[in-house]
Amino acid sequence: MPERPIRLFGDPVLKTVSTPVEQIDDRVRALVDDLLDSVRMPGRAGVAASQIGVNLRAFSYNVDGEVGYILNPEIVEVSGDKELIDEGCLSVPGLWHKTPRHPFARVRGIDLDGNEMELSGTGLMAQALQHETDHLDGLLYLDRLEKAERRVAMRQVRESDWF
Repeated sequence: MPERPIRLFGDPVLKTVSTPVEQIDDRVRALVDDLLDSVRMPGRAGVAASQIGVNLRAFSYNVDGEVGYILNPEIVEVSGDKELIDEGCLSVPGLWHKTPRHPFARVRGIDLDGNEMELSGTGLMAQALQHETDHLDGLLYLDRLEKAERRVAMRQVRESDWF
């Protein structure tokens, strides 16, 4: 399947808490294929199902040449003091802002066979795990910004040509 169009800031699906995957069927397998195809595009570290308009708890990632997915991810561990990291989002194109993120994150979920799996990492992987899980919880990185930075970001959104 080709990559799916990315939903942009303002689309209600991006502010909706995603429903857990309860049954792994052909629809969920097709979703994972779409997520993997969508994340393989240049410059993408992750794509959440909500970003392609599907309200299910799943995301794909593409970090340091490793491409994969996880269903029903939940953050089970973060560590280290939050650091301000330049962050952007496919759903908020062209904007980058200093976002507080933990330097380590671990998520737990399942694969397409229903087997429990974990993903963890530091650096870009930690950032992606936190960012994509936020999407599934109905949050955008803009929601994590410190107050002054958020004011600037929201002005930039309003002035953007895509909003």
